[in-house]
Amino acid sequence: MIAPFVDVAWLKQHRDEVVLADARWYIDGRSGRAAYEAGHIPGAVFVDLDAVLSEPHADDTRGRHPLPTPEHFADGLAQLGIGDGDTVVAYDDAGGVIAARLVWMLRAIGHEAALLDGGLAAWPAAELHPDYPRSRPPASFAPVPWPQQRLADIDEVATTDEVLIDARDRGRFGGGPDPVDPRSGHIPGASNVPTREHLDADGRIASPERLQATFAQAGIEPGTPVISYCGSGVTACHNLLALERAGLGPARLYPGSWSEWSRDPARPIETESVS
Repeated sequence: MIAPFVDVAWLKQHRDEVVLADARWYIDGRSGRAAYEAGHIPGAVFVDLDAVLSEPHADDTRGRHPLPTPEHFADGLAQLGIGDGDTVVAYDDAGGVIAARLVWMLRAIGHEAALLDGGLAAWPAAELHPDYPRSRPPASFAPVPWPQQRLADIDEVATTDEVLIDARDRGRFGGGPDPVDPRSGHIPGASNVPTREHLDADGRIASPERLQATFAQAGIEPGTPVISYCGSGVTACHNLLALERAGLGPARLYPGSWSEWSRDPARPIETESVS
């Protein structure tokens, strides 16, 4: 399978062999679609986190971004012209921490997918295209059940002996202000591994050796069972891809993440001071 991260040089060499996917999304409510229309890498399609990579839902009791059914996911990609045989390279403007959701979902069901290392900023700004490109014709994408060995539910997380890592920033993990969820803090026993700290100043992913050292601080060595979560099961996927790059995967995703856990008053929370 393709590596979980590819650089611009690789993309330019294989441009005619892949489908580019722009997966920008913003926690503050800005429109990823509007950002895409303002300028994107030529030929990229826009993949909406809320519409394609999450299941429509009436409330957030299962989390803000519950995994879509295999049928919903497959139909959304097919309508965008992404088919069974396509290799997808996804990007955003946040070092891949949002686009990782699409890449992890595809890789989990056996499809070729990777993050563009450095994301939008790695592509020359003068070459970005505004508006929508010509639509790709609808494709055929067969639904594939989510592999249960790659997932963990809320009850498993509550009783797990596996290493539990939280991908959110240190402030939200420690109990600081949380702009989107009802309680602040983290799941008891979790270690904070902020996934954005895997990136350098240019938004590129750290070396495997540096990632190994970071994960070792959370007690993760080769063969260690790991469950990754975040606010709503999105940036947690970036930690899963980073684990794979470090030679420490595959690990499991808790899709409901803090947004599900914090909405259940019966679930305990921990907080800690943040230096």
